[in-house]
Amino acid sequence: MSLLNPLPVLAQFLDTATLPAPLPLRPLVRPVDPARVLVLFGADWDGRLLPHYARSGRYRFHQHGFDLFSFPGNARLMWFDLWRFVDGLVARYRGRIDAVFSSNEQFGALAAALVAERLGLPGADPASLLRAQHKYEARLRLREIAPELCPDFQLIPYTITPDQARRLRYPLFVKPVKATFSVLARRCDTPEALIEHLRFAPWERHIIRRLIEPHNQALQRFPQFRIDSHHLVVEELLEGRQINVDGYVHGGVTRLLGMADELMYPGTMAFRRFASPARVDAGLQARILDAATRVLRGFGFTHGFFNLEFFVDRQGGLKLIEINPRLAAQLAQIHDWVRGIDTYELGFAMALDRPLPAPHAPRFGAAASFVWRSFDGRSCPRLPTGDDLRWLAREMPQARLELYPKRGASLRRELKWLGSHRWAVLNMPGDDEADLQRRYERVCARFGWPAAC
Repeated sequence: MSLLNPLPVLAQFLDTATLPAPLPLRPLVRPVDPARVLVLFGADWDGRLLPHYARSGRYRFHQHGFDLFSFPGNARLMWFDLWRFVDGLVARYRGRIDAVFSSNEQFGALAAALVAERLGLPGADPASLLRAQHKYEARLRLREIAPELCPDFQLIPYTITPDQARRLRYPLFVKPVKATFSVLARRCDTPEALIEHLRFAPWERHIIRRLIEPHNQALQRFPQFRIDSHHLVVEELLEGRQINVDGYVHGGVTRLLGMADELMYPGTMAFRRFASPARVDAGLQARILDAATRVLRGFGFTHGFFNLEFFVDRQGGLKLIEINPRLAAQLAQIHDWVRGIDTYELGFAMALDRPLPAPHAPRFGAAASFVWRSFDGRSCPRLPTGDDLRWLAREMPQARLELYPKRGASLRRELKWLGSHRWAVLNMPGDDEADLQRRYERVCARFGWPAAC
């Protein structure tokens, strides 16, 4: 087993609203056909979809980066330098590509924005993207522009002392200033629980520093950000239903792709299903759209995909959990199935500064991303056989299954860092919610997996 396998991080339009006109871009090189698209850190959900678009003959992809989930590629984390990576791509591809694209949260979205800016291609503003990814800077900005959406928060160091921990208000929610896949995000009910949560072996501390080092390297060239990424944020504990909001900003207009209900394993903050369409009435939908528009405007977002997560409490109050300045690739196909929106075609069109594709007729009435997890130190109870996978492809050809089995130190570290072990994800559509549930239960029965949703 490799040393790096244990890395746990390594898992109809609704409405429109006008935003300020985007900043003018530098003159663009007229794209040629097929369009030459630089894809950064494309893996996991991108991996099976990009070949589909390449076979159309309309795109030629150049891919760079590495997969944080698999060895030996993830060994590059130990020496990865963001600016050396960006400088190398700029030198190699100046005048040779027409667009830059990434759906990757950890390094890809930021690297794509920096490369696009240097090459004069459409892209997100790097400073706005950095602010959104930096959980503390994001909270500071949110408190300025929409204080009612912002929970109480405080900055703390990784090396917090028992005395400092005792001065905080409990229960609380702690999360790193820069992380992905909810790494180290956890509810803590006592000072002792917080101290224990932040107790790391030397190798774990080294991994944490390497994961956030590229973000710190970027921050050094943006002096408006004074706090480096090697910190954490503690927040008041929020309760209520969670709603995932996906959309994009293009040509000064923000549009919502769709909303999904985020359903948790009982008694935890671990996702068990993203269900689309969300059960949101017209009034709540309008309030979420207004909140999203104000947040995007306040962050200076003028181009690209966004993913927002909201809490809705029992009184209907809204709080923003976080803003992710990239396409939520895990949910991309769901928008195609339920809304008739091909998000990858949309993303390529925005990156190429071409007219946006029109939606097609939705093919399904419901879709979901089902997540299987364990909380007791066990992994996937039974890996699907070749016959199982052929059955799935025959019976449910649209279904997309990803497996993440782990064991030993890798499994123990994931349980510590994430609070659970995500061992499988299945994206699947249905004619309606009842049909979707029947399909899900058939998969569980065939694979011998628990029906947790």
